[in-house]
Amino acid sequence: MKTTLNLDDHLIRTAKIRAAQQGETLTRLIERALRDYLQAGPPDSARQFRAELLTKRGQAVAEGNLDDRDALYERMDSPD
Repeated sequence: MKTTLNLDDHLIRTAKIRAAQQGETLTRLIERALRDYLQAGPPDSARQFRAELLTKRGQAVAEGNLDDRDALYERMDSPD
């Protein structure tokens, strides 16, 4: 399939040089790079969110209910 892309000039120049060094066409280099990228799976940012332990002044905040925002703010603002 033929596709038109607008890519950074420096990126394409570098890719052309690399393709020539490896004895392949720019098309083959881009196809290989795209296949590798897609086979790697989703990026780290697509992973499920994981909450971190809440701390205040370097100490763990005990009994924090992550579902109650107002209670968390109140707990964080209260003196120990």
